[in-house]
This record gives sequence, structure tokens and C-alpha cells, in this order.
Amino acid sequence: MNENRLIQGYPLLPMRGLSVFPGMIINFEVIRPMSVTALNFATNSNRMVFMVAQRDVSKEHPEREDLYEIGTVCRIKQVLKVPGSDVVRVLAEGISRAKIINYEVRSTMLYAEVESVDDSKFKNNSPRAEALMRQCVALFDDYSHALGNLPPDMLAKVVASDDPAFIADYISQNIYLHPDKKQKLLEEVRPLKRIRLLNNFLAKELEIIELEHDIAEETRRLMSKNQRDFFLREQLKAIQNELGDYDDTAEELDDYRDRILELGLSDEITEKLLKEVSRLAKQPSGTADNAVIRNYLDTCLELPWNVKTKETADVKRARTVLDRDHYGLDKVKERIIEYIAVKQLAPDVKGTVLCLVGPPGTGKTSIALGVAKAVNRNLARISLGGVHDEAEIRGHRKTYVGAMPGRIIAGMIQAKSENPVLVLDEIDKLGSDYRGDPSAALLEALDAEQNYAFRDHYLEIPYDLSNVLFITTANTTETIPRALLDRMEVIEVSGYTDEEKLNIAKSHLLPKQRKKHGLTGSKLRLSDDAIREIITLYTRESGVRVLEREIAAVCRKAAAQIAEGERKSLNLKSGMIEALLGAPKYKPDELRPADEVGLVRGLAWTAVGGAVLDVEVGVMDGTGKLELTGNLGDVMKESARAAVSYIRSRADILGIDHDFYKTKDIHIHFPEGAIPKDGPSAGITICIAVISALTGIPVRRDIAMTGEISLRGRVMPIGGLREKTMAALRSGVTTVIIPKDNEKDLDEIDQIVRRALNFVVTDHVDKVLEVALNRDVAAKREEEEIIVPPQDMPPGVSVSKLRQ
Repeated sequence: MNENRLIQGYPLLPMRGLSVFPGMIINFEVIRPMSVTALNFATNSNRMVFMVAQRDVSKEHPEREDLYEIGTVCRIKQVLKVPGSDVVRVLAEGISRAKIINYEVRSTMLYAEVESVDDSKFKNNSPRAEALMRQCVALFDDYSHALGNLPPDMLAKVVASDDPAFIADYISQNIYLHPDKKQKLLEEVRPLKRIRLLNNFLAKELEIIELEHDIAEETRRLMSKNQRDFFLREQLKAIQNELGDYDDTAEELDDYRDRILELGLSDEITEKLLKEVSRLAKQPSGTADNAVIRNYLDTCLELPWNVKTKETADVKRARTVLDRDHYGLDKVKERIIEYIAVKQLAPDVKGTVLCLVGPPGTGKTSIALGVAKAVNRNLARISLGGVHDEAEIRGHRKTYVGAMPGRIIAGMIQAKSENPVLVLDEIDKLGSDYRGDPSAALLEALDAEQNYAFRDHYLEIPYDLSNVLFITTANTTETIPRALLDRMEVIEVSGYTDEEKLNIAKSHLLPKQRKKHGLTGSKLRLSDDAIREIITLYTRESGVRVLEREIAAVCRKAAAQIAEGERKSLNLKSGMIEALLGAPKYKPDELRPADEVGLVRGLAWTAVGGAVLDVEVGVMDGTGKLELTGNLGDVMKESARAAVSYIRSRADILGIDHDFYKTKDIHIHFPEGAIPKDGPSAGITICIAVISALTGIPVRRDIAMTGEISLRGRVMPIGGLREKTMAALRSGVTTVIIPKDNEKDLDEIDQIVRRALNFVVTDHVDKVLEVALNRDVAAKREEEEIIVPPQDMPPGVSVSKLRQ
């Protein structure tokens, strides 16, 4: 070893599949922590580092024996950290060859002492050297043309040099060679031998490239031939079709059979479908029966046989999803959580049928759609409103022209899984006529004991619906047949209070409409009082559907003003809504200025929620005629007659002439005569109004009541108490009289309503009279009454009246 050679220490950078040649500039990426540490060390000192290739590129932490002995001392020119990752990009320049003398691990990096290795001396101007260089340049020229992706200045740089060492190193760095071959070139210190070795490698690479070109050309030629054959076959098919000679039925039949067998269905279903395939084979193409059978087979194969989505039985996640997307509806959410909890503990439990009943716009369909998201099931929605034909549910026989499966099977095809959520919307609006009763057709589909083998008229084979989660929606259960209602678990979805509507508008409706109309929170703001004004003066509903339309109208008005440049933003407060929505559509419910005789405020339940129903009674001299007006149903008329009969039986106790039914005509009227009214819950309201009119005692204006009456004066229970009490709160009353049997239902009433109203429970009309009639006002009126007799009245005739 020459003692003049210099030994120095450098941070060591092991390279995987890369050799660096002196005088060359390379880019590479570093990700291993030990290599990054070595780079940082070099950057903070003299920017010099020793790079050597690994023998085994798979080693993450190479040892001394895993590295080649010869590497390159390099100067780090640039280091860039890639944002958002651990990758470091490096630009380095090779300086000189070097040999590892000593190797050690320092902290978290590798360090090596190396001895520089210089090229051996040679005769640069010898004919042999010139011949080798020319051969190398010619081979490199052929190589660059063969690849076609090397820059032209690369060849020019090689031609301009007369140094075989530089030529060999430069070409070696810029061509593709196996890492072992590049390492051999790096370790060769004799320039002429290095250039001869490079010539051999280049010659072999050119042979390989030529073979690759030949293979690629052959592949292209075969592809062209295949394409040509394909086009010719297609043309031949077209010609044969025109002549009527071509028939690919056999291929289609085999395809049908393969698809049927792959489904792994029961023997009964498989046999039925294969039989239809055999029938198809016997039908001439183009006939009506051929099209019918094809449509049938395609429909059957489109069904999701044995395809299920992986259900998420996670109670916490489901509760989070439901609470995020829906405000209130606690009873519905609790039932859904119970279902998911059971699925979590007993995954094999079959589907269930829920029926959400409530006024329009209260979120029944919305939460049904949200359930599918919460349990990670596919969803299909089926609207049943206005369906009159039984075949809409169970399908038509496939022999009919235009036959198709029913909506249940169509929903399963749409859902593309055996365990979807099927939402049957507006189930209370099913009709029936001479074509059948669709509600009866639903009995099998919604019966958990039967729907494992539901048979559609079109399919004629059993299909399993037992894994389906059915959710139906309705506004009332009165129009749902009893047998169908018995198969469903009814969950009542009541109307919203004004405070609940305010929260829904702020959390859901307003952000949704702002986004829909291209507005942001900074461009349109609505104060709580402004939203309350919209709720009170522009809506009269149990849900929030009309409220959303009114908020959308506000957004449209705001968008128009902003687009026209009139305003940059709107901050709406109370009193500013009328300028955008016009005059209020409804007046705020207010109490009457004084207690009145024969006027009682009752409570009613309608399909759109609770309502206040005033009852007016007028008593006139007559022959005992009872007049009932206001578009009343038979049940309400019977309630009025029962109330009058009860009053007759208690006339003496009530201080009423016992023959009033002979001498007085009674007119009972319900305002808003265009709206049909029926039901027994107005019984005590009618009774109190008639008693007030006959006795002349006014009824307290701050009281509302509801309850059915019997002939003996008993107050019997009613339904829809939650909605009725909400209507009472909106109307401004402070006291509500309810039947004693409905006392248990007070727990279901919204707490805001419960705190705001005073509830009086009773089981007899007598207690209603004690609370409702304002006897103090009647007595005061008697005391203050001054009657001036007419001057022509005969003497001795009294005009005073005694009130009981």
C-alpha cells in the first residue's frame, strides 16, 4: 500500500441499488433514520460523505460484511426535506473512489475511515486506448438511439472528451445496468480495462434491447391481427344476422345456467330457473314468449341472492349518528338503539317492522332514512300513497303483457342486498278497489313468521325477506287495517313545540337552506326572535316542512338583494321578517278579552297535529229543536245529543228549567265549517257550552278541555293528548281539563308544555263545572244589573230575573 495515500473519516451512507461514480452529479432520496443522521452530520461539518453500495438491498441495518469495499467520497450540494413526510431529497457530486479501512457505528449513524483509490496510470494517446474509446462512444450512440429517451447533449459530452476514465464513469452512471455490474465498473481502477468491461456490458445491453424491440413488434403484430380478426368476426356476425343465419342462443343459455348454478340456491328455486332456461331454448328468437322468459330470468338473477351488507351493531355510533342528524324524536331513537343492542348481543335475530305515526313534517321519513346510515345497511324507499292495485305489491303474472315484479321485490333489487332497510312511506294512504286490496298483500311481507318465503306473483319462487328491517310511516293509524296494524310496532312521533322548532331551524334547516342558496353564515343571520316570528306568524303546523319553505323564501330574498348589490349581508332580527315574507299569514293566538256565555274552547287532534276548537251554543225560545252545524260527523253529533240528554237528567241540580228541551231551541255550532270534524273527544266541551248558554254563566276564557262524555256524566279517555296540549299552549290558555284515565299520558307530554300549563284531571262533569264556569262573574253581573222598566209596562209586572 502506498503510504502517500490519504486516510480520512466520513459519515457513511449505505446505498441500495445505486453506485456513485467520481465526477458525476446524482439525485436520490433518503428515508432511513441512520442515513438522515449521517446527512445532517455532513451538512453541519464539511459536507463530505462516503457512499457505498449494499450487497443485499433488503437489509435495513447493514453490517460491515453487507457493504462493498469500494465506494465514493461525495460532496453534498443540496438537501431538501419533503413536506409532510420523512423523505429527504439529496443532490450530491462524486469526488473520488475510496476503500473502507475501518467501520463503526456512532450514536445513530454509520462512520467509516476510508483510503482514497486513484486510477492507475496509462498511455492516453496509445492506439489501443483510442480504439477502445471509439468503440465505447459508438456503442453508447447505438444504445441512446435504441432507447430513444436519452438527451442529445449526453452523447455530445462523451464525444468531446479524450479521457477514457471520464468516458467510462460518465457512461456507467447514465445507463441502466444491474447494480453488481456497476459496482464492478466502480471497483476497476484501470481506465482502459474499465472501458473494455463497459464495452462488453453495452454490447450485451444492445442485444437485450434489440430482443425487447423484436418481442414488442411481434406483440403489436399479434394485437393488430387479433383486432383485425375481431372486426372481421363482427362484420361476419352482422352479415349473418341480416341473412338470418347467425344464432348465439347456445352461448346465452350456457351463461344463464352457469349464473344460476353459481348462486347456490335451494333445489326448488334452482330447478325452477333451469326449467325456464330449457323453455327458452325451445323458443324461436324474436317471439313474444322468448322475450318474456328472458325478462323473467334477468329479473330473477338481478335479485341479491345471498348478498348481505356487513351490519354495524355499534350502539354508541348509532346514537351519535341519530343525534347528529335528528333533533328530538327520543322515543324513536330509543327503539332503534334497542334494536341495535339486540343485534349486537344476538346477531341472528330476524328483522322487525316499525311503524312511525305522526303529523306531516315531523321527520318520520327522515329518521327512517337515518336508521339505514346508523346500522350500515343499504336503503330502498317505497312510496305507497295512492296505491290501489294489489299487483303493485305482489307483482303481475309474467304471462301478462308488460308484467313486472311488485314494489317489494323491486325495492330489493334496488337495495342490492338481502338485509336492507325498506321504508314503506305513507302506508295509511293505501286504497282498495275492484283490483284488490294492497294492504292485504302486505300482510305476508310484514309477517315475521311468513316472510322468509315471500312469493311474488311475477317470480313464482320464494324469496327471503326475514332479514329486512321494515320501517313504515303514517299520519294516522285509523285508516290502517287492523290485521296489518297488528303486524307492526307503532311508535308515535308527535309534533314539535315552538322551542323544538327553533332548535331544528338553527341546527338543520337554516344551514341547509343557506348552503342550497349559496349563502354563508356571515351573509345571512337570523336571530332567535326572528325565527320565532316566522314560526308564530307564518306557520301553523306540527312539523317543520312549512317552516323550511319560509326559511327558503327568506334565503331567496336575501340572495336576490346580495346579488343585485343592494346589501352585502343581512342580519335579520324581530320585526324585519315582514319586509321579506309579506304580511303575516296567521295571527298570534290570544285569549278573548272577557269570559263569554256559551263559548268554550275545546281541543282536537287532526292528521296535521293538535288544534283548538271553539264550541258556540245559542239558546232561543222555540219548540225544543237541536241544531248542529259546522260540518260535523256522526260521532260528534251523537256526542252532542248525549250531552243534551245528560243535561236534561240533571236540569234541576244545574238550575235549568226542567222543560227547556220543549221551550228552547239549542243551536250548537263549530266554526270553520269548511273543515270536516268528527270524534267523541268534544263531549265535555259541548256539555259545558250548553250548560253555560242555558244558565247564563260565562265560561273561563283561559281554560281548554277535552274528553268524551257518557249519559251519566262520566268523562272518558281520549287520544292525541300530546298534540292537543301543544295546541293549547299556542292558543294562550293556562288550564287544561283532561280525563282522569289520561293522567298517565302526562309523562309523554313535552316538559316545556307540562311546566307552562295547569292540568286538571276529572272523571265527572261536576268537577268540570266547578273549574270552568265563572260563577263569580255571573253573581257580580246580577248585583250590578239595573233594569229600567218600559214606561208602558203594566203595573205589578216584575222584569227582574233570578239566576240559580
